[in-house]
Amino acid sequence: MPANKAPTKASPRTSAKTTSPLPPSKDAIALLTADHEEVSQLFAEYEGTRSITNKKALVAKICTALSVHVQIEEEIFYPAIKAALKDELLVPEALVEHTGVKSLIAQLEVIEPDGEMYDAKVKVLSEYVKHHVKEEQTEMFPQAKATSLDMAELGARLATRRDELLTHLAR
Repeated sequence: MPANKAPTKASPRTSAKTTSPLPPSKDAIALLTADHEEVSQLFAEYEGTRSITNKKALVAKICTALSVHVQIEEEIFYPAIKAALKDELLVPEALVEHTGVKSLIAQLEVIEPDGEMYDAKVKVLSEYVKHHVKEEQTEMFPQAKATSLDMAELGARLATRRDELLTHLAR
């Protein structure tokens, strides 16, 4: 999920109707890595707040970001990687990790942030995600880059699906 950046000079990707640059397209790994960084930042913000209102808002953002991220990985990225790598371990392990993440998200979505169990669940979710991200970025992504997969095309598909999911959730 893109970070806010200062405007830059117009480029060939600039729309004819405006002077605002269009967002640069990201390859699949850059897109997923940006998602990882965004969620990591949200967890850091959570750890730094005591306000119940802020905790609830941050957890809502974390849960949305993770739910969408997990879904686009499972629908698009993992099947492509599994086929390209003829993988029988990395993707299945990642799917098991996703199950744990989805379970904690479901639990957090139905409780109020006013007790120690809420903080404990957020902490465990953060630890699950850190472990998962480390494995993706040190094992899966380097192997994926070495395949003949078109990472730009895969990134475009991931971005399109992410936008669809976020639009649906915003309704």
